Amino acid sequence: MRIVLAVVLGRLVRVLTRLRGGGSALPGWVALKVAPHFVSYVMDRVRVGSNKPIVVVTGSNGKSTTTAMIVAALEANGHTVFSNPSGGNLPQGIASSMLAEVSLTGSLRATAVVLELDEAYGPKLVDIIKPTHALLLNVQVDQLNRFFEPERVIDMVTAIGSSASTVLVNDADDNTRLIGNRLTDGVRTVQGFDVSDELAMSGVYDAQVGFDNAADKRDPVATVTASRGSTATIVVGSETVHVDLPSPGIHYAVDAAAALGMASLVLGESANIGGAASAISALKPVYGRGESVEAFGAPLTIVMMKNFPSMQANLDALTEKPESLYLAVDEGTPDPSWIYDIDLSSIDHVDVVTGTKAWQWETRLAYAEIPVGRVEPDPTVAFEAFGSSTTPSRQPHRTAIVNYEQMMDLRRVLGYKEIEGE
Repeated sequence: MRIVLAVVLGRLVRVLTRLRGGGSALPGWVALKVAPHFVSYVMDRVRVGSNKPIVVVTGSNGKSTTTAMIVAALEANGHTVFSNPSGGNLPQGIASSMLAEVSLTGSLRATAVVLELDEAYGPKLVDIIKPTHALLLNVQVDQLNRFFEPERVIDMVTAIGSSASTVLVNDADDNTRLIGNRLTDGVRTVQGFDVSDELAMSGVYDAQVGFDNAADKRDPVATVTASRGSTATIVVGSETVHVDLPSPGIHYAVDAAAALGMASLVLGESANIGGAASAISALKPVYGRGESVEAFGAPLTIVMMKNFPSMQANLDALTEKPESLYLAVDEGTPDPSWIYDIDLSSIDHVDVVTGTKAWQWETRLAYAEIPVGRVEPDPTVAFEAFGSSTTPSRQPHRTAIVNYEQMMDLRRVLGYKEIEGE
């Protein structure tokens, strides 16, 4: 009875949050208040009577995009997949995603499950989810106010990986390669995916945090061999495929290799890798990750920055300096000190800087001798000023670089009322 009530009330809240715009976690929070074991109950029913693959994806960066890619690859191979496409990777976010798909009695019509997991909550969630497969993307310097040191994240990600019988690790990242070596104990199968040495981003993508980890890499199940703009060449087993990426950048090519590698492990010899690559090529960017929306009568490309590695990777992926640039950062990035490590050579000006961290960013830009048109702490005022003061000409679009909270607010302002990622 509690499950039925949780589904009904959660769906009611879901409708209300859609009307106000965004807010994917609240319906799940309500469902969990009514039935604290809601997620566990649903996952127990998923596992009954079949050997469904249950895949979890974790790491510092790339979780949402890679999860979407795995879902596309498995669906192209005939699976009906349940996932958390909104990027809601905490318990309430996963519960919210379930509310959109479960029956009143808590059953999912899915032949596979692919879930993005937060690094910190993941060790507890895997006891409920009981994954068959785990994908470990990277461990990079991220949210020091929350995690303190990357070494703690290594332990968290190790715990997530240890919960699965098949683990796929990023062997181009020193930290996840170390985790893979830790997990290679005969209890589980550990595989790796890789990036050719000439493509790996030294100091950013391969961001080891002080461990002496000289162990050899595994024979990769997937390798990025070429990446240019929004296209990548990936070798999966004995097959070479070309993938159109949702946005430019080697980091998206790495996500695609991870997704194809995981798909090959889940599907085995029956895998249609070409079909999976085509499905990934057809994907639109995950919300805020290079997506294009309409604003002020022209396209607006939204680039979300989460931490130093993601900011640098997205800046490095720019094919030309942005003509019209908006920068918004608020308290969702509580410690912005890492901005002084960023190479800002791919931008030559910022039209408007806003958010509670606006003056910190203005100072950093001044040190780099990058001119700022206007500093306006109020994002509503700032965005209107950005629209009225810029006119795309050399480029057909404007560009906004924002943190997660500002990305969500911006999408709401632009009328995107749907729950995240749907």
